[in-house]
Amino acid sequence: MAWRGLTAEFLQVPAVTRAYTAACILTTAAVQLELLSPFQLYFNPHLVFRKLQVWRLVTNFLFFGPLGFSFFFHMLFVFRYCRMLEEGSFRGRTADFVFMFLFGGFLMTAPFLPWALMGFSMLLGNSILVDLLGIAVGHIYYFLEDVFPNQPGGKRLLLTPGFLKLLLDTPEEDPNYLPLPEEQAGPPQAPPPQQQ
Repeated sequence: MAWRGLTAEFLQVPAVTRAYTAACILTTAAVQLELLSPFQLYFNPHLVFRKLQVWRLVTNFLFFGPLGFSFFFHMLFVFRYCRMLEEGSFRGRTADFVFMFLFGGFLMTAPFLPWALMGFSMLLGNSILVDLLGIAVGHIYYFLEDVFPNQPGGKRLLLTPGFLKLLLDTPEEDPNYLPLPEEQAGPPQAPPPQQQ
């Protein structure tokens, strides 16, 4: 019974956040069960471009380390902030949200982490360089998407590719569309009285 409630709640999460979180958990589970090795997942330009191990372009963003305290905090923050972004700033703009992920992934070789994760890294005695890189990429995206276009003489430099919009966004309704009477909800309406 509780499992159904958890499943129903998870299915209410926006699609990109749901898919990314599930992929991170499944990747970590595969490593924990020794079906995969972390050495098969990390970003290595030589292996990507010379040996054509292109999956490393994606998998390095899915593995947050072995199961443990750090992994659960990473998942909590990733899930929470991705969901907030997808339901808030990127509501109805799924393609733009995916493009933000691709932009961030193109500029860094480690997972995107917010300021709070940097604090946890410091508390755990880990290097904060990765966290700072993620924060810098996030700020660059924010500047190019929200600040620069609103400046005098500014314009949008980051344009989501059309194929992503076509693939992921729902088409806008035509405001001039008039549905047929059989498509309209409710009982059919009588025609307006004719004037003589």
